[in-house]
Amino acid sequence: MIRVHHLNHSRSQRVLWLLEELGLPYEIVRYERDPKTLLAPPELQRVHPLGKSPVVVDGALVLAESGAILETLVERHGPRLRPEPGTPEFLRYRYWMHYAEGSLMPPLLLKLVFDRVEKAPLLVRPVAKAISAMVKARVITPNLTRHLDFLEAELAGSPWFAGPAFSAADVQMSFPVEAATARGGLDASRPRLMDWLRRIHDRPAYRRALDKGGPFEVLG
Repeated sequence: MIRVHHLNHSRSQRVLWLLEELGLPYEIVRYERDPKTLLAPPELQRVHPLGKSPVVVDGALVLAESGAILETLVERHGPRLRPEPGTPEFLRYRYWMHYAEGSLMPPLLLKLVFDRVEKAPLLVRPVAKAISAMVKARVITPNLTRHLDFLEAELAGSPWFAGPAFSAADVQMSFPVEAATARGGLDASRPRLMDWLRRIHDRPAYRRALDKGGPFEVLG
């Protein structure tokens, strides 16, 4: 049976969602973040040297990195959740599977880091806030705006990221888009993205994954 090493409020939630979409049996091994640091517990290092989640064990295969996990699970167990190789939709599918973490998550992570910089000790907080405001205004906010405008435009041509059919690319894109609602400025001003979020949240498999994985929010 597939085993998912699942950290609360993390990318591993989308692995549970994919498994529910595929209808595969799986076991959850649960880990909780440190309530003060929000870091993963050291026990995860026994599973994978980087000590991060998700990690999936599928037979003799141990997989880390959510994009690699999703692609491998689809190849092994559910090719219906990807477009036919060689088609334009497959090229879009591959693009979004990599874009989610390679392009969209870095500015969202920077936003999280500089939000926390603003909570520096009182003695240095004014300087920290001034530096944070400058970095956000010059780098982070324009970058996020560009990405969100790009995503909104891409959904004008099809209801799902890879084309007319739901695919694992939508699962992969869920975490950064949800993070964008928490700290990236995504709101009703981009109705296609918000409609896409509503539709993924309405999927029975998404709701089942939440029931099994426990409360989920993108920390921000």
